[in-house]
Amino acid sequence: MTNNSGKPAVLFDLDGTLLDTAPDLGFALNSVLRRYDFPEKSADEIRPHASHGSYGLLRLGFGDAFDSFDTQQLRQEFLDIYEAHTCVHTVLFPGVADTLARLHEQGIKLAIVTNKPTLYTTLVLREFKPLADIDVVVCGDTLPVNKPHPDPLLLAAKQLEVAAQDCFYVGDAERDIEAGRRASMETILAAYGYLGDHDQVHDWGADHRIERFSEILQWYKN
Repeated sequence: MTNNSGKPAVLFDLDGTLLDTAPDLGFALNSVLRRYDFPEKSADEIRPHASHGSYGLLRLGFGDAFDSFDTQQLRQEFLDIYEAHTCVHTVLFPGVADTLARLHEQGIKLAIVTNKPTLYTTLVLREFKPLADIDVVVCGDTLPVNKPHPDPLLLAAKQLEVAAQDCFYVGDAERDIEAGRRASMETILAAYGYLGDHDQVHDWGADHRIERFSEILQWYKN
């Protein structure tokens, strides 16, 4: 099979795009909240914040009281719990395995660009073979900067040996779309991910929007 209509490379965000990690991130958050006698958050409350990193989730949980704590200590407690529970309930989004296999068959180059630190990225990727087979992975601590800075995306493109303008970047958060645009990549909003009612997605300027992961294949018709 050959690629007749798409770009030669597709780069992906991780949480909220390839993997549904919200349940395990939520477990870590609620575990910390219980330690400090704060009320737990529901899955519906947590999900729109699951792409916002440890500080974003902790701020959701502790609210206005967050800054009165040692925030670095809270973050470390959160990460320690998450490290022990990274793949208890985490799953691939529907269609990810089959779609990635189709892209591989067509010779499309693939990469992951995430703000998740290397330690936790490695823990989750090794549990999911379709993702472990992706050779180029740029994490949140690979460079001194992370998304929405374009440099992590540009590094992935360089490692793939593809020009940035010849890449799609797929993500579910505003920082993903901003990073992709700043890197001169064609951006795809994963609307099935961790979007919240407050997200003004029409203002983000994504080039495309998909409601299911498999819709990526519309650019790779045979």
